[in-house]
Amino acid sequence: MHRIEVRSIVPDARANVRKAHLAKVGFPNITSVEVVDVYTIDAQLKQSLAGIASMLANPITQHAMVDLPQDVGTFDWALEIGFLPGVTDNVAATAKEGIEDLLKSNLPGVYTSQITFLNGTLSRQDVERIASALANPVIQRIHIKKYDEFVRDRGMDAIVPRVNLKADARAELVDVLTADDAELAVIGKQGIGNADGTRRGPLALDLTYMKTIQSYFRAKGRNPTDVELESIAQTWSEHCKHTIFADPLDDITDGLYHAYIKRATYEIRESRKRKGKDVCVSVFKDNSGAIAFDENWLITDKAETHNSPSALDPFGGSITGIVGVNRDAIGFGLGAKPILNRYGFCFADPTDAKPLYKGKTQKMLPPQMILEGVVQGVNAGGNCSGIPTPQGFLCFDERYKGKPLVFVGTVGLIPRTSAGRPSDYKSAKPGDYVVMVGGRVGKDGIHGATFSSEALDTGSPATAVQIGDPITQKKLSDAIVKEARDLGIYNSITDNGAGGLSCSVAEMARESGGCNVYLDKVPLKYPGLQPWEIWISESQERMTLAVAPYDWPHFEDLMKRRGVEATIIGEFTKSGKCVVAYNGKNVMDVDLEFLHDGLPPRPMQTKPVRQTHPEPVIPEQDLTQTLHRMLSRQNIASFEFISQQYDHEVQGTSVIKPLQGRGRVNGDASVIKPVFDSPKGVVVSQGINPSYSDIDTYHMAACAIDTSIRNAVAAGASLDHLALMDNFCWCSSTEPERLYQLKEAVRACYDVAVGFGTPFISGKDSMFNDFKGFDSEGKPVKISIPPTLLASSIGVIDDVTNAVSLDAKCAGDLVYILGVTHDELGASEYFAMHGAIGKNVPKVNILRNKKVYEALAGAVREGLIASAQGVGRGGLAVALAKTAMGGMLGMQVALDQVPGDALREDYALYSESQGRIMVTVNPKNAWVFEHRMNGIDYAPIGKVRDDKKFIIEGKTSSIATTVDALLSSYKSTFKEF
Repeated sequence: MHRIEVRSIVPDARANVRKAHLAKVGFPNITSVEVVDVYTIDAQLKQSLAGIASMLANPITQHAMVDLPQDVGTFDWALEIGFLPGVTDNVAATAKEGIEDLLKSNLPGVYTSQITFLNGTLSRQDVERIASALANPVIQRIHIKKYDEFVRDRGMDAIVPRVNLKADARAELVDVLTADDAELAVIGKQGIGNADGTRRGPLALDLTYMKTIQSYFRAKGRNPTDVELESIAQTWSEHCKHTIFADPLDDITDGLYHAYIKRATYEIRESRKRKGKDVCVSVFKDNSGAIAFDENWLITDKAETHNSPSALDPFGGSITGIVGVNRDAIGFGLGAKPILNRYGFCFADPTDAKPLYKGKTQKMLPPQMILEGVVQGVNAGGNCSGIPTPQGFLCFDERYKGKPLVFVGTVGLIPRTSAGRPSDYKSAKPGDYVVMVGGRVGKDGIHGATFSSEALDTGSPATAVQIGDPITQKKLSDAIVKEARDLGIYNSITDNGAGGLSCSVAEMARESGGCNVYLDKVPLKYPGLQPWEIWISESQERMTLAVAPYDWPHFEDLMKRRGVEATIIGEFTKSGKCVVAYNGKNVMDVDLEFLHDGLPPRPMQTKPVRQTHPEPVIPEQDLTQTLHRMLSRQNIASFEFISQQYDHEVQGTSVIKPLQGRGRVNGDASVIKPVFDSPKGVVVSQGINPSYSDIDTYHMAACAIDTSIRNAVAAGASLDHLALMDNFCWCSSTEPERLYQLKEAVRACYDVAVGFGTPFISGKDSMFNDFKGFDSEGKPVKISIPPTLLASSIGVIDDVTNAVSLDAKCAGDLVYILGVTHDELGASEYFAMHGAIGKNVPKVNILRNKKVYEALAGAVREGLIASAQGVGRGGLAVALAKTAMGGMLGMQVALDQVPGDALREDYALYSESQGRIMVTVNPKNAWVFEHRMNGIDYAPIGKVRDDKKFIIEGKTSSIATTVDALLSSYKSTFKEF
């Protein structure tokens, strides 16, 4: 092996950032930091090393050393961090590809690591603490040396993190026929037993499921193999089958999904079809949902969560989430092009340094490290894939400390027809080859689906974490959606996501009626994987396709020329079975009907729960100081540090951007123009109000949907071309009280969607977002997230030149408020700032709000609106401040002109009543605008000033400040990130 070390010979920004970060986390006495990149090449090379080194280093700014350490002068400590064996190393993969191109030959392996040289008064214990702030022990190795040790050893030790597995790979029988209920329960919870007494990891199969499996194999007269049992577990997992939404609940025999979500969409579509206005094309049956864009194109949408993996490895969990949901677009129909990414992160306070422990000694990552890693992961996934990421949000609550919520979504674009066939239709045919394309299979991602169906506790396996490779996936994506699809050389495609091949192949087998798979033909990252591991691994960047034998030569040649690995691993049949072989021996033979539909219903009961909180007594406040405090709160403050590093200009489609106006204020909606020769645009937004669950989950869900719709309409969307997605993240979802809260939230989804006429086209749920472990004092703790619904909206605006941003445009423009302000501060940000919850949770008046949204949409189409901002978190005062900050123009508002019944001035300013939108209008358009608003509650409340004074006048007190001061408060919270 050889080791090439590369250091910068000019000031290294990474070293400065690292030094500042370490000072922030408790090490201000570090006087200097230097960073050296290391490439370890697992091969015997001699004459080529100089050429390789020159390729890996920039000769102007960097210096490379081959098989010798870099001379960085004197230092106190050297800290090397690299990946553990088997962990995806994207930089190493790119370096390996470059070296192989240079040498015109293959290499066994290339691995990267990084040395941080530290100067400062530090003990070894200090350096170990520094290592824990820079590295994640779940996926990374840490190596520390003092200066004299480094000199003595002539550098850091040479380590090749190869994966070494036993070569005896075979399927094993699992005795379920003679197992009693206790043993069945252990297998279902902890996994199949190993010879040494350990368990493989959770199957997430409760006793009811295990007994059903036992009965099935008793009828067959044999025990299942481990491949069969693992495969059934993946297919039946809550993550894949959404059993809590599907099972009977109280008197709802067909489950919450059918009774509320699906029924809402069905009724809305039937109503729209009668009017000739149904924009839905594909709902609930594919990797994404789809609506019409125009007569030639469809747009798809899908959002998912990657919560549990992101708690263990924030970077790996989030990058895998974003590239995984990209594949949901690629896997829609015959393949959609990803055109937009969206994100949403729910975290605990990043300044909270009190540790949690998964075991009594295994420390969980702190909130700040989770935040930074998640942000970085979505950055790498989106930016490296060439997909714009314009829209997202941050949400903070102490109950996300055990498990963060990491929402990621992708919008796709697909032609209505390709190669003479409807692009939204796909079907594997008997005789088609089962083809796996993209990345290879490893141990990463094993038990990912079942792991995410469990609470995070001491049994959570590290193998559940994957790290996505966006470069490999970008090549796959381009080869599929830019070429192969339009050549018509495959019949069906789907993502290798949760459950890996076990789910993707078995799902596609339903289209043809069966499948035969040969696991020994599956390309592996390294030898020694067991058959069950190959079958269920969730290693990333893989798609499964159905390719007709006569199309295979053309398909194989295209993939080879595009640098995408494609392998025949079986064929689709009409046998009615999923048959899997390894080295010529069948290791799985299960009826498709049982595999997909054999799981038994588990009737559940709810227990009504009402949460009551006293209305707080809050003394009258200095309104100016209060507004500055509100703008600096984590749930309201600027998250420009994220928006400015997520590329939103790639693909050249951006219209309404993530940071709006001269003040660069985070917007609640974004607009893109995805088709060059069409004036139409796509509007995306979202709504999330988890704190409202502390009072009532019905109103929490209703407000989330109303907010999502309101934000989209404020940007230019209209209700008649708008669709929704629901992403439920719940906790302790087998508890009757939590199920009652869930039922109420889903009931609200039906009521509000039907009321607004906005159908659901896709969704996803994550039901067990609980942490079970220990606090810093060793006491057992359970931390459950607040019941959370993310409601996402996607719509089409006919002409992007009518799209509206939030920033005030011109001095003299009139300021209007649409909608009514009530005393509705229950669970508001204002009450939270005072440590209270309250009881008057905001409620959605569908009929009134719908009139407001329809009236505004008409005004937008006529070009009457200069700016618009939905009134949401933080209330009217925050909405007014964002508009002023966005335009860097002052504002003068009379609070007593605001329609409503909020008696106190601070309540009128910070109430979070729904259905309100604040707009500015050019005075020359005022008469027409007010005429269009006839029949709704609205009022002119002020005007935009030609200076930077920001004044809100009340009868007894006022806000008097400047836009610059507001902006300083707004951008203060995360300025160090």
